[in-house]
Amino acid sequence: MLSINSIDTYYGLSHILFDISLTVSQGEVVGLLGRNGAGKSTTMRSIMGLTPPKKGTITFKNKDITGEKPFALFRKGIGYVPDDRRVFADLTVDDNLEIVHRRGNEWDKDRVYELFPALKEIKSRKAGNLSGGEQQMLTIARALMGSPELLLLDEPTEGLAPLIVRDLETQILKLRDAGISILLSEQNIKSAMKMINRVYVIDNGRIRFEGSISEFEAQEEIKKKYLMV
Repeated sequence: MLSINSIDTYYGLSHILFDISLTVSQGEVVGLLGRNGAGKSTTMRSIMGLTPPKKGTITFKNKDITGEKPFALFRKGIGYVPDDRRVFADLTVDDNLEIVHRRGNEWDKDRVYELFPALKEIKSRKAGNLSGGEQQMLTIARALMGSPELLLLDEPTEGLAPLIVRDLETQILKLRDAGISILLSEQNIKSAMKMINRVYVIDNGRIRFEGSISEFEAQEEIKKKYLMV
């Protein structure tokens, strides 16, 4: 589904990602775990064409998408949920969804509201007046309106109350069961482990570990060195 092959990414002259490679297969939830500033968000931005890599390639469904524009990737089936949410504050919940909807898509507002019933109850409320948890649900719902085959979730549980996190975990697992492949970046390791199938650990812009859940669980030194704050 997604293959990142030895990418290097820069912000200006600052070298941020070093030889990053990872894959996401059909129907998988893959975790990209790391501390704040480890390179998780830059990896997501590199995939989505917001900060294109200067070296290496990114392929989606066996086609090179390196450096393509975000709107083109959205149309090709990649949904992106950034860590800062970026809702349209002056628009209602319903309008936030309508503005990105493409007719004939598999996902529409009815299906989104079925997944997030709390949003349906507040669909006439302006997005700028929502709580952090409600905005996060809306951002994911908006990404779904493009009927993505791959969903990039950047720190979806950050700053949310434990009850909201549990609800969000359930909804993400429903998306996986619906056949959507997911790349999930997280600092919240306990939450991530409830959702993911495989693990990549990133630190200082380099992949430090990759493996299955069971392999990761056995790596106490990796967890202590790269994930414990």
